[in-house]
Amino acid sequence: MKEPLAISPAATLPRASGSRVAYPVLGAISVTHMLNDMMQSVLLAIYPILQGKFDLTFVQVGLITLAFQFSASLLQPFVGLITDKRPMPYSLPIGMGFTFCGLILLSIAGSFPVIVLAATLVGMGSSVFHPESSRVARMASAGRHGLAQSIFQVGGNIGASIGPLLAALLIVPHGQRSIAWVSLAALAAIVILVMVGRWYGANLGGVRGRGGSLRKTDTTLSRREVGSAISILLLLIFSKYFYLAGITSYFTFYLMDRFGLPIQQAQVSLFVFLAGVATGTMVGGPIGDRIGRKQVIWGSILGAAPFTLLLPYANLHWTLVLAFCAGLMIASAFPAIVVYAQELMPGKTGTVSGLFFGFAFGMGGIGAALLGKLADATSIEFVYHVCSYLPLLGLTAFFLPDMRRART
Repeated sequence: MKEPLAISPAATLPRASGSRVAYPVLGAISVTHMLNDMMQSVLLAIYPILQGKFDLTFVQVGLITLAFQFSASLLQPFVGLITDKRPMPYSLPIGMGFTFCGLILLSIAGSFPVIVLAATLVGMGSSVFHPESSRVARMASAGRHGLAQSIFQVGGNIGASIGPLLAALLIVPHGQRSIAWVSLAALAAIVILVMVGRWYGANLGGVRGRGGSLRKTDTTLSRREVGSAISILLLLIFSKYFYLAGITSYFTFYLMDRFGLPIQQAQVSLFVFLAGVATGTMVGGPIGDRIGRKQVIWGSILGAAPFTLLLPYANLHWTLVLAFCAGLMIASAFPAIVVYAQELMPGKTGTVSGLFFGFAFGMGGIGAALLGKLADATSIEFVYHVCSYLPLLGLTAFFLPDMRRART
């Protein structure tokens, strides 16, 4: 019998043995992750509309992304640190409220500063959502941490891939004010997260919580070894998210500039890349459970290099094929990276999740701004030539310790 998503503590406590994966809970946070990232990706997908309406430069486009990414990245580690000491189950629906407010403001924004403020509010919603929901995924995993992290993260990737389609079908034909309809997804997510918060609170003190998945254990690694491994993982996040920033923020412009595609067709093409990212995220975690996180990290980031290096030279058909493959390979690393880092620092799930999700968003924001400035100074095509070499930093994964040996 499957474990239900609890409505009350009495309904969940008898089942908090942790012996089974709580798929309903994982499904719930994956769906809310999908809704959260769908709403965020709408912001990215409507850049051409905002650029045309407000006459924005590429630098300004990058600054919008920077505002969104930094409001998420700077707050996430602090949220994780605080909730490791004092978990806040109902912070999840509260955080989603920031996203709701940001979308409403974006739908009525009449100037560039207001757009930046709206993007900041959407980012603040993510800063609360990601650390706590990642902790819920680990609690619900019953030891299959990679699988749980993949289920959680793939919801976000699916949402990110739906966003451009939603923008093409709804916002492009009906204009900026139609963004308000997207905010209904935030209301739906709030309802789901209230139920998740009840399950979270009921199981926090049991085997699934501090008595099990969230407890502190000895990795046998020295503090210096842990610090070195974390540094390598952050370098890999840098390479991954700088590249992803170049694709997600400017791929539509690249396709429009090089192949003459209209806005709607370019946004649909962005969906192809994001679908590859979603596929890679789903497979990376379970494979890491089987063969080891280090092997997945090593293979996925470095394995993306052949596709990224070929992409700037390809025609339209092969550009889409290579973009899908690059997205699939490079995205499969992130679930393994997060779980690997959680194993390096057991008992600090929120801090680790906040640090890595926050750093990822921060690198995406910095990457978007710098690559936008580079595009203004040179060309979009030159940006893609530069980005194509970033996955080669995956070579540093060779120096990561094998956590399976560290635990024996």
